[in-house]
Amino acid sequence: MYNVAVRITNDEMEAEDVLQDSFVSVFRNLDSYKGTASFGSWLKRIVVNNAINLVKKRKIDFESVDDYGEFDDRFETDQVIENRYDLTSVKRGIEQLPEGYKMVLTLYLIEGYDHKEIGEILSITESTSKSQFNRSKKKLREILKDHLQDAG
Repeated sequence: MYNVAVRITNDEMEAEDVLQDSFVSVFRNLDSYKGTASFGSWLKRIVVNNAINLVKKRKIDFESVDDYGEFDDRFETDQVIENRYDLTSVKRGIEQLPEGYKMVLTLYLIEGYDHKEIGEILSITESTSKSQFNRSKKKLREILKDHLQDAG
């Protein structure tokens, strides 16, 4: 749960606060646990929501699909990247992404939420989540490519 909080907040101290608040919330609301999902899933959802709420206080600006015209929702074939990147480079690259990009990328790729769920969690449209995700992948590729050129 700590790792989940760190990935979303991108700050170890804030992640610790989120985790502490989440456990307090779980203990206070244990009677509301209905058992429809595993306890771990229920706890993770609380941690994710608390982390997102903390990050939202930073006033993240999500780029609306409307800002860029029509969003192409077709399946996107990722370009083959000839170079392999180590995990540390990818983590650093994700940390350099704008907050909105990082949030959607983390929730989609790492935490496994779909775009509809991300839209509900972040109070954005499903299309905005998809466009943020596609832009985050493009930006991450650029960051990794630049990092590779700098290292070479």
